[in-house]
Amino acid sequence: MPESPSKTVAEAVGPAPAALPSTPAESGKASKVAAASLVGTTIEYYDFAVYGTASALVLGPAFFPSGNATVSSLAAFLTFAAAFLSRPLGVVLFGTIGDRLGRRHALVASLLLMGVATVGVGLLPTYETAGLLAPVLLVTLRLLQGVSMGGEWGGAVLLAAEHAPPGRRALYAAVPNVGPSLGFLLSSAVILPTLNIVGRDGFTDWAWRIPFLLSAVLVVVGLWVRTTVSESPVFSAGVRRTATGAGAGPGSGVGSVSASSASRFPLGTLVTRYPRRLLLGTGAAIGGSAVYYLTIVYSLSYAPKALGIPQNTMLAAASVGAAAGIAVTLPVARLADRVGRRPIMLAGAAGCVVWAVPMYASLSSGSGLVIGGAYTIGLMLLAVMFSPVAAFLAELFPARLRYTGASAAFILANTLGGGFAPLVATWLNSQWSSPLVLGLYTGGLCLVSLLCLLALPETREEEFAA
Repeated sequence: MPESPSKTVAEAVGPAPAALPSTPAESGKASKVAAASLVGTTIEYYDFAVYGTASALVLGPAFFPSGNATVSSLAAFLTFAAAFLSRPLGVVLFGTIGDRLGRRHALVASLLLMGVATVGVGLLPTYETAGLLAPVLLVTLRLLQGVSMGGEWGGAVLLAAEHAPPGRRALYAAVPNVGPSLGFLLSSAVILPTLNIVGRDGFTDWAWRIPFLLSAVLVVVGLWVRTTVSESPVFSAGVRRTATGAGAGPGSGVGSVSASSASRFPLGTLVTRYPRRLLLGTGAAIGGSAVYYLTIVYSLSYAPKALGIPQNTMLAAASVGAAAGIAVTLPVARLADRVGRRPIMLAGAAGCVVWAVPMYASLSSGSGLVIGGAYTIGLMLLAVMFSPVAAFLAELFPARLRYTGASAAFILANTLGGGFAPLVATWLNSQWSSPLVLGLYTGGLCLVSLLCLLALPETREEEFAA
C-alpha cells in the first residue's frame, strides 16, 4: 500500500546493537569503489560544465546567430535545458538497468554515452558552415548527454553507499557527490588557460572545441576505473535471494518490495508506492540545484554581458567557491553520519535562503574579491545542504527501487531547479535589470527545499538491506 510500509525487523525487535567495524580489506574495497564513482561523476559533470561555460561564451553566436544578444543567449541556454528534459528518459533507462542488471552495468553504459556525445559536440560544424543542420546536431547530442546524466548520479552514489562500512554511508555517498564541483573546476582548469593563450577571438573561432575533445581521454580513464570495481553487495544479495526463491528480505525502513514486482518497471512501482517521498525528495533538492547552476553557468554569462565584469574574474570567483564547497563536503557528510541527515540539510537550506540575495547582489560591486567571497560562502552553504543528499535520497527508497528512486528525485530537482534556471534568470533579467532578482528567485526555491525537508523523516537509521 502506498506510503504505508510494514514494520521492519529493527522496529519489531527494538534498536539494533552497534555494528561491528568493517575489516581493513572491506574498507579498502569500499574506498576504491567510492573513488571509481567519483571519477565517473567528475567526468560527467566536466562534460556538462564545459558545455555550460561554452554556452555562456560562444555557442550562442556559433550555432544560433542573431542580431539580438539576448535571443542568442536564450537559444544557447534552451539547448542547455534540453539535456535536462531528456534526463528523465535516462532515469527510466539506466534506472531499470541498474535495478535489474546491476549498478555497475548502468554506470559503464552512461559514461560511454556521455563521452561519445561530448566529443561529438567538439567535432560539430557551426551554423556558418552547415546552416540549420548545426543546431539540430547540437540539440541531438545534448539530448544524449541528458540521457546519460539521468543514469549517472544515482548509480554512482548507490555503488559507493552500498559498499560503505557501517556508520559511514553518508560519507561514502558524498564522495561521488563531489564530482559536480570537481568537474567544474576541471573544466575551468582547461578553459581559463585556453582563453589566456589564444585570446577571446581564438577561443570563439576554434579553441572552444579543445575542452570537448579532451573529454575522450577522461572517458577512457573513467571506463578503465569503473570496469575494475565489483558490483554492489546489496544488489548482489538481492539477486541471490531472488534466485533461491527467498524473495525480498525485510527491506528498508520504507517497506519491502518484492524483486519481481519492482524489477519489471521500477519507475511505475516507485510512482505507485512512494509518490509522496518522490515529490518531497525532489523538492528537498530543488533549491541546491538552482544555486549550483545559476552560480557556475548563468552568472558566467550574465555578469560579463550585463555588468561588464571580466569573464576570467567570474570563472575565478566561481572556481574559488567550488573549491571551498569541495573542502567542506566530506567533513559535513561525516557529521551527518553522526547526528543525522535532516539537521545538516535543514541548516544548509536555511543558510541558502538567507544568503541568496547577498550572494547575487555582490555582482553589483564589480569586485572580484567581493564576488569571490560571496560565492565562497554561498557554495559552502550549498555543500552543507547537499553533502548528505545522496545518502538521504537513497535511504528514502527500498533497495529494489533505490537506483530509480534516488535518480528520479535528484534528476527531477536538477531539471526543475537547475536546467531551467538559466532560462528563467535570463527572462527575469530582461524584465528587471538587477542581480537582486537572481537572489529572490534562488532564495524562493531554497525555501521550497527547506519546507520539503521539514515534511520528510530522518533516514540515518534506515536499513540498507536488499
